[in-house]
Amino acid sequence: MKAAEDQVVEDDTCFQDDEESFFQDIDLLQKHGINAADIKKMKLVGICTVKGIQMTTRKALCNIKGLSEAKVEKIKEAAGKMLNVGFQTAFEYSSRRKQVFHITTGSQEFDKLLGGGIESMAITEAFGEFRTGKTQLSHTFCVTAQLPGEDGYSGGKVIFIDTENTFRPDRLKDIADRFNVDHGAVLDNVLYARAYTSAKHTVHLEQIDRFDAIFWPQGYNILVYSTFSLARSSGEHQMELLDFVAAKFHEEGGVFKLLIIDSIMALFRVDFSGRGELAERQQKLAQMLSRLQKISEEYNVAVFVTNQMTADPGAGMTFQADPKKPIGGHILAHASTTRISLRKGRAEMRIAKIFDSPDMPENEATFAILAGGVSDAKE
Repeated sequence: MKAAEDQVVEDDTCFQDDEESFFQDIDLLQKHGINAADIKKMKLVGICTVKGIQMTTRKALCNIKGLSEAKVEKIKEAAGKMLNVGFQTAFEYSSRRKQVFHITTGSQEFDKLLGGGIESMAITEAFGEFRTGKTQLSHTFCVTAQLPGEDGYSGGKVIFIDTENTFRPDRLKDIADRFNVDHGAVLDNVLYARAYTSAKHTVHLEQIDRFDAIFWPQGYNILVYSTFSLARSSGEHQMELLDFVAAKFHEEGGVFKLLIIDSIMALFRVDFSGRGELAERQQKLAQMLSRLQKISEEYNVAVFVTNQMTADPGAGMTFQADPKKPIGGHILAHASTTRISLRKGRAEMRIAKIFDSPDMPENEATFAILAGGVSDAKE
């Protein structure tokens, strides 16, 4: 019988080779006359691949300390020579889309609704009221993302950014029991970051060169990265975390498969209040979502975010059946590739509905939240 540890993050030579060839290391620019010092400066802000340069505007590159306009033009020119930045046929693009993988939700009905699970190179958003299963779904993904799946998917590591203090390692162990995988292996493959605003300290990501391992009473450990922010808003704080995420994805190319943010809007609701700050909030949100989309495409990872709901005061005037709506406005609605609406059912039952998707029809699926995480609903 195969060891439980081998079931998590299974080695697959061919799949890893595909992942390694998916992006080009930024160090290759040295062959085109870009000096190592300038490359290091870009890496410090999370630009680690040639495609990352293509996705970054000249204005943003010029804002990097030590990069002049002339240097930026030279870097852009060198990156353009290494990449095909023009048009391609739909057939060529479909070949590239074959590298997309799906991560199971733990429920066959839910997977069927999504076309096999949440997909890579995309942002999947799940929104709903409290107790609709958003956090439970996030915890289930932490385990299922590590398991081998269909179409050669070998499983991989997960990064979990927690803005609401809802992450529980013990919950992962319950879900791991359902899939018969080792607790320690599952926890070691989850990189956890607690993001919040505090008036105590300011810790800069670039100043920390190690992770603190917290050892739980049961003897298992999980990598923890806690951050505090005083001088900057939570939006900028989360952007810095994403720079770290990009650097980690590059450092361990092809190893990480999923990025989870639970929830995407919690800190924005705290730091920006009233209509007077709405425009600034939406601008910061748009920048962060753009970064998330670029990371998902650049490193071929799945991005799963949860979102909260708000009451719509004007809904009663239009006789809407449900006066509640997801927060984030049109910015978040357009940035999310697939939007899933979650609502409560009877007892442990929950209903998921495709709210918006580029390729899946509007439909519903029923699932259950059990001790082993998200599962099919019992008839």
